[in-house]
Amino acid sequence: MNHHIELKSENLHSSFNKEYKPILTIQSGDTIETRTPDIQWGYSAHKGEERVIYHSRENEERIGHPLIGPVAIEGAKPGMVLEVRINQNVPGWYGRNWAGGTPAWQNEKLGIADSERLQVDWTLDREQMTGNCTMSGRQFSVALSPFLGLIGLAPGEAGTHRTSPPYRTGGNIDCKELVEGSSLFLPVEVEGALLSFGDGHALQGDGENSGTAIECPMDLVNLTVVLHEEMELAMPKAKTPDGWVTFGFDVDLNEAAATALDEMVGLIQQFHSLSKTEAVALASVAVDMHVTQIVNGVKGVHAILPHGAIR
Repeated sequence: MNHHIELKSENLHSSFNKEYKPILTIQSGDTIETRTPDIQWGYSAHKGEERVIYHSRENEERIGHPLIGPVAIEGAKPGMVLEVRINQNVPGWYGRNWAGGTPAWQNEKLGIADSERLQVDWTLDREQMTGNCTMSGRQFSVALSPFLGLIGLAPGEAGTHRTSPPYRTGGNIDCKELVEGSSLFLPVEVEGALLSFGDGHALQGDGENSGTAIECPMDLVNLTVVLHEEMELAMPKAKTPDGWVTFGFDVDLNEAAATALDEMVGLIQQFHSLSKTEAVALASVAVDMHVTQIVNGVKGVHAILPHGAIR
């Protein structure tokens, strides 16, 4: 069954909490379709049209990413796995990113923490799949690769959880590999799973180095959910058009890398019936390790095993 979720404040929130009432309950195999606002809680459908500003329906002390949801999946229980199939991500006509002017650690290291906060305004061409901006009187163009920075389930721990850091149950993963045609697998920790998503990105480099991608609204997000009752999963993983992806999250980049690698080694063992040492040997020649993002407090690393790399 297909479900349309209207973009309105009643369907938006800005944190994770297992006690939040779902806006919708759907079945495994169902598809949901919606629009998402930009990172500043606004949305404009056409150039020249004033942005509509939305608000969170929850009374959060600190506002973070605007999220659609939560959506409950009937029959989802702790210990199961929810597959989120990413069918379509269509960006809006505009986007923005920012750099400098804040006391973020990377700005301190680069000496731009005390500079003026730079906002770059992008015009997005969905037919050509390009983004265009002007800086220092020059025009720049980039090829777009849209994805949702944030897809996650409610954590099992009690209380309200901010959207900034990624969790075992997903969230603000900010992985540019999660394009159309990808499936993200997330461990379920609460009844109903409670899926939330948002944070449209028109383009992002690994690292998300300034702290922001080209942050944009999405004119269309189309996701299909599939519940796996027998699958076991400790951390998110993904199957993308290019390969398998495993993730690690930690304030220590080494620990994040170790988790992503360990998860990938386990996947290779599962695929090829190998010992752990044998799988590590194959991983060393076939797996790429990427820094997902360095800017969310909890840093991210993802390991990529390209399809066909091991035969």
